[in-house]
Amino acid sequence: MLPFEIAVIVLAVLIFFPASKLIWVLSVRRLERKLEKTLNDEERMAQLKRARIIAAVLSLAFSWLFNTHLMSVVESTGGG
Repeated sequence: MLPFEIAVIVLAVLIFFPASKLIWVLSVRRLERKLEKTLNDEERMAQLKRARIIAAVLSLAFSWLFNTHLMSVVESTGGG
């Protein structure tokens, strides 16, 4: 079994890309609706940067919590 830290990083990386895309799309749509205009490329790139930061924090936190729970279940059942 992978060490805990490697498992956290691998899962966080796998979650990061779809999460950042989802956060970006939702934030662009929300901002366009709020401003009642389409965003230019500079505004979209700013939203993408913001989405990536949020996704990095969320994916690391979720990955750490998920792996902590998974490792505690494995240890309690006598596995690995």
